[in-house]
Amino acid sequence: MRIFIPFFFLVNILFAQENIDSLTIRKIYSYHLTESKSYNNLHSLCKDVGARLSGSKQAEKAVTWTKQAMIQAGADTVYLVPCMVPHWVRGTKEKCYVSGNSKNGLESFSVCALGSSVATPTQGITAKVIEVSSFEELEKMGSEKIKGNIVFYNVSFDKTFIHTGGAYGKVVKYRSGASMAAKYGAVASITKSMSTADNDFPHTGTMKYDSLVSQKIPAFAISVTGAKKLSALLTQNKNLELYLFSDCKTLPDEPSYSVVGEIRGNEIPNEVIVVGGHLDSWDLGEGAHDDGAGVAQSIEVISGFKKSGIKNKRTIRAVAYMNEENGTRGGKSYAAMAAKENKKHVAALESDMGGFTPKAIGIEAKKDTLLYYKKWQPLFEPYYVFIKQGYGGTDIGELIKLGVPQFSLEPDSQRYFDIHHTADDTFEHVNKRELELGAATINSFIYLLDKYGTYKK
Repeated sequence: MRIFIPFFFLVNILFAQENIDSLTIRKIYSYHLTESKSYNNLHSLCKDVGARLSGSKQAEKAVTWTKQAMIQAGADTVYLVPCMVPHWVRGTKEKCYVSGNSKNGLESFSVCALGSSVATPTQGITAKVIEVSSFEELEKMGSEKIKGNIVFYNVSFDKTFIHTGGAYGKVVKYRSGASMAAKYGAVASITKSMSTADNDFPHTGTMKYDSLVSQKIPAFAISVTGAKKLSALLTQNKNLELYLFSDCKTLPDEPSYSVVGEIRGNEIPNEVIVVGGHLDSWDLGEGAHDDGAGVAQSIEVISGFKKSGIKNKRTIRAVAYMNEENGTRGGKSYAAMAAKENKKHVAALESDMGGFTPKAIGIEAKKDTLLYYKKWQPLFEPYYVFIKQGYGGTDIGELIKLGVPQFSLEPDSQRYFDIHHTADDTFEHVNKRELELGAATINSFIYLLDKYGTYKK
């Protein structure tokens, strides 16, 4: 016997369900905008712990701090996932100046060593500077012009990109340009900072040496202001010599941990939804936007479920990954653990684009999958958040091998690369309300993933 349900009755059911979700999400946002500890937690992480480069004492302190913060947020269980991490040390402040220009006299520049770089000799390096705007230009010059000199990669952000991450993706390869320069006999490389801002803060970041090039040369970043000044001086005098000094070094790997706080599922505890950011940061600033914000927001998802009275069906895990910046060891070790445990990861969301105003939830998926999540768009319209095709994240990317759907919080990107990987990435540059709105958006999307599950073909 067939049972027919009137169409209007189905519509009423769907409308009622959407209304429940709308009210629940309103409650989540209200909690984060009035009671959230995310801003206070971020302040403590930045000011009490500080910069958290993998292998450092501050990174070790950050693990202890995060474990306690997750307990206070109401996690049912908090535990550590071990990983061995690189231990690169910057050392004393870098030096850079040119001489021999009678008009300007001695000129100094704001530079910093790039992560994983080797040091200069103890007496530093003095050599002529060769300015290039691309790898292709470098190759055309060849050893005849490059050998014995310093290569200066003067490559700028394409400011026509509305999403600044796209511009970053175009030029970030030059951060690892030392090996290409060494291939033609260069003694050091300098790269213009990958930034939207015209200021005097150099941007660090990890660089990689090409294993096929035996010679490792020191690699530096120069501020945007400094790059413009150096380029102008080179226009006046092609024979300018630059002095560079650094005493950075790589020590043996250190044991470290990613921190996991979870609230157990009430109906399907063996299905896991992960939300996280990375705990480590570069050593120049406080790692506020990159990625203290993501860690603080992820911890608050635990509180959001608890304080809003939402009974999660699935197990929710907040993960603070160690070593995203220069190795991704934390993401890899977590994925290895996930592959072995008797649970199924059904979704992973990452927040690693700063604590600015949330603009979208990015979904790393094809069109048919995206349409499934687009059904939730009306629920986010009151908060000016879109659901769109996007990118998951570096740390959760390791879970792709297990077939785990990938999501990310996409905040407004216009200011992120002003401070990214600089001494200017401090707590003072994070807006309380923007941070809380981001946490609320993440929490709301995790609520829907938990309630309805992910797309199944």
